[in-house]
Amino acid sequence: MDILVINAGSSSLKYQFFNMKTHEVLAKGLCERIGIEGSRVKHAAKGKEKFEKEIAMKTHAEAIRVVTQLMTSPEYGVIKSMSEIEAVGHRIVSGGEFFDRSVLVDDEVIEKIAICNVLAPLHNPHHLTGINACKEVMPGVPQVVTFDTAFHQSMPIKAYLYALPYEYYEKYKVRRYGAHGTSHRYVAGRAAQMMGRPVEQLKIITCHLGNGSSITAVDGGRSVDTSMGLTPLAGVPMGTRSGSLDPAILGYVMERENLDIQQMTKILNEKSGVLGISGVSSDFRDLDAAVLEGNKRAEAALDIFVYAVKKYIGAYAAAMGGVDAVVFTAGIGENNARLRERIVDGLGFMGIKLDQEKNKVTGEEKDVTADGSKVKLFVVPTNEELVIALDTEEIVSALRAGK
Repeated sequence: MDILVINAGSSSLKYQFFNMKTHEVLAKGLCERIGIEGSRVKHAAKGKEKFEKEIAMKTHAEAIRVVTQLMTSPEYGVIKSMSEIEAVGHRIVSGGEFFDRSVLVDDEVIEKIAICNVLAPLHNPHHLTGINACKEVMPGVPQVVTFDTAFHQSMPIKAYLYALPYEYYEKYKVRRYGAHGTSHRYVAGRAAQMMGRPVEQLKIITCHLGNGSSITAVDGGRSVDTSMGLTPLAGVPMGTRSGSLDPAILGYVMERENLDIQQMTKILNEKSGVLGISGVSSDFRDLDAAVLEGNKRAEAALDIFVYAVKKYIGAYAAAMGGVDAVVFTAGIGENNARLRERIVDGLGFMGIKLDQEKNKVTGEEKDVTADGSKVKLFVVPTNEELVIALDTEEIVSALRAGK
């Protein structure tokens, strides 16, 4: 079975085309900085010349069209038409309490994903764009959705319930859902394999650090706590998202700026985070460059981000009663050695020691633990796409078998 996986993030769209007999990736690519100046496409297909070019992509719909053109290109593609794709798998950030596993896409599923748009306003609408675009280009091809929230359904009530009137949970399902679950699930499993131990025996803290960031406590292979909340707005400061803050700030600022709740929500999701602090960019690479030029606000933005991640690592070690490994993944976690070093600096009291030479790695799976460290440190490029492809294959195979 040949499966195309679409993974739409808040400012990116990754895709991989799998041959499921061998799990070989026949083609893959990345549309990055969507909606940001300097948007770019990187595409590579087996046996073909690589393609990399700056292409204006204001929306995720435009990015999907670019992917379609590259997949079928005689020069860069691997198929003659999109009809050669047997199934499509999608990453969905939030399924609320509707979904605790991957499911086949139908009208009811699309409706429920749309209901959850309010829980992931920067993501779910883009996911639906991807689903609908694939539906148009590949009519009749089965599509499967894998939910980032599903992995976090194992959290105990003490971790997911907010200290609000209980009726809000009963009536509106106000609770912590988390996000990036597909990534946390994958990298925790890989870390266990690298340690040569069953994940069920380990306490692992996974740090998915990118334009959107979340930290998760994985105890025995199950998510027991995570930094994102009802929506992907909570937790550490991110590219454009504020992260957790005093809720009284909303009313305070709204009153003085004469804002309504929609305007305030837009500010928290799209104009805050490291962009809001620095005034430079939501892209951490731009912040690094600004710091070198002496920009103090960019420096403060990075300091605040590092400090927040460090606190979550300490908190989750306490919550689990120990930690065996810390894993860094996603755009920043995989590629920014300096930030990894800064995050673990000062955690020696927990037995965490990083080897600076081993840490000089970008986008590669590597053990970066220093000799004498009681806690293992890993850089693991996330592979949400493979997890989604495997789930898609299982569901579509069962569909064909009439199960």
